[in-house]
Amino acid sequence: MHRLGISPTEAIRIFYRQISLRGGLPFSVDIPNERTAATLEKSRKGEGITEFASLDDMFESWEQ
Repeated sequence: MHRLGISPTEAIRIFYRQISLRGGLPFSVDIPNERTAATLEKSRKGEGITEFASLDDMFESWEQ
């Protein structure tokens, strides 16, 4: 927080002020659909994960 120039207390105060102003959370909260939930579960188990040495390598794999 200090890199932003505010203390944790100030950050919490801003957060609560945004809740008050917006009448709810200042960001959307989405429930993942079945496909996304299944993909997240597989990732947690380490299944279906591909690792790349660099971003360039990852992008190149998409072009193939």
